[in-house]
Amino acid sequence: MTVLDDTPVAQQRGTVAELEAVRDAMRQGPGAGATEAQHAKGKLTARERLALLFDDGRFTEVEGLRRHRASGFGLEDRRPYTDGVVTGWGRVFGRTAFAYAHDFRIFGGSLGEAHAEKIHKIMDMAATAGAPLIGLCDGAGARIQEGVSALAGYGGIFQRNVRNSGVIPQISVMLGPCAGGAAYSPALTDFVFMVRGTAQMFITGPDVVETVTGERIGHDELGGADAHTRRSGVAHFAYDDEESCLADVRYLLSFLPANNRDLPPAEPCTDRPDRLTPALLDLVPADEKHSYDVRAVIEEVADDGEFFEVHEAWAPNVVCALARLDGQAVGVVANQPAVLAGVLDLEGSQKAARFVQFCDAFNIPLVTLVDVPGFLPGVGQEHGGIIRHGAKLLYAYCNATVPRIQLILRKAYGGAYIVMDSRSIGSDLSLAWPGNEIAVMGAEGAANVVFRREIAAAADPDAARRQYIKEYRDQLMHPYHAAERGLVDDVIDPAQTRIRLIDALAMLRTKYVDRPSRKHGNQPH
Repeated sequence: MTVLDDTPVAQQRGTVAELEAVRDAMRQGPGAGATEAQHAKGKLTARERLALLFDDGRFTEVEGLRRHRASGFGLEDRRPYTDGVVTGWGRVFGRTAFAYAHDFRIFGGSLGEAHAEKIHKIMDMAATAGAPLIGLCDGAGARIQEGVSALAGYGGIFQRNVRNSGVIPQISVMLGPCAGGAAYSPALTDFVFMVRGTAQMFITGPDVVETVTGERIGHDELGGADAHTRRSGVAHFAYDDEESCLADVRYLLSFLPANNRDLPPAEPCTDRPDRLTPALLDLVPADEKHSYDVRAVIEEVADDGEFFEVHEAWAPNVVCALARLDGQAVGVVANQPAVLAGVLDLEGSQKAARFVQFCDAFNIPLVTLVDVPGFLPGVGQEHGGIIRHGAKLLYAYCNATVPRIQLILRKAYGGAYIVMDSRSIGSDLSLAWPGNEIAVMGAEGAANVVFRREIAAAADPDAARRQYIKEYRDQLMHPYHAAERGLVDDVIDPAQTRIRLIDALAMLRTKYVDRPSRKHGNQPH
């Protein structure tokens, strides 16, 4: 005869065993078949993604045993643990970060009331703890069976996205579908990562587009990674696989402070702060008509030649990147002469403005590399709103209180010179290389306007034009004209660029600006 052990210790062991069984069911999810189906699509499971995101795969889950309370349409018979979203926290390079990850295997990752409440909770926890929030998105949108409760759940997410904006870094990682109103949450966050072939974002899908407009288009063409990183600018980064995508999410976080009250994390610098950069003399042609890749300049100046470019494929005439100088994180904004001669246009202005705002919100100093012929002319640009989009960049710089250094590499003409963080709009320090040209416009254009009548009346108009171009350049465009008027603080040897930037940033590290009290500004739309 078997004697039952009903001692307190045995009872405790039984409850622990029961707990482990429940936890195991929670971790396993809907079963091996659902996991195989997820893998067959080229996608990892929510827990596999979280393991890649956090140090050593360690993750502390919150509300893993949560289940929905909905009924009707068969929901009362399907009440899986997690309700299709895994939430919690872990560490990235030793620093706390929070995350939620949709589990597509459960209800297609769709958002119901319990699902939304879990996300609301982890967003509030991230804000309270003052730590970054990462959303791993792979869901089919609002859970139709739960009706308006699901829609209200999205409203709570949007409200928190806005409330946390500029307070903690918010990152969206698109690893599957994101359609309808759900797409607005990633758009409200600071950075959006996408994986090619599996991730799509759109407000209305291809079927609706065809029904309403007659246009035929595939899911990837409409809202895939390349569509959003190259054309719409909604996404910042695109990858061919989830592993490299999540590795770069970790890399991005290494530049960012935990919140708006912290400074960005410094790293030990293995690159000498007093390293000269003579290669810059060869990288940047003296002739303003010759192009070059400004990313080579950033690479030469940055610690160990490393930088992380943001929005690389969108508006490539402006380069925005995170880098380090003597171990300190900096945001770099640079005109790109290799694309459209480095002009500012609609998209380039928007891209740079957003980046400047982000860096200012999170205490990341700004270095602006200037080689700009002006704003892009054209009817399309004017009718597209180049005035208000250019004003966004102007507003962002004028509003920024972080340390700001302008470096004029070659030319800086017209309103674009002012907008690219000139001394007149509040740059702390303006440096320039020898050979820089700062003027209302290029010498040729200026001579044709100022001396139009003299050139027309000359016996030899071409010779007269050349003479007037030289006269204008000698009087108003020589490298020391702006320095003589205090609009450039110093003209420096390009070989000293890294040294001078590091020295200036060290001096500005304790910068403090007291802004007028106001609810918020009304920036250009």
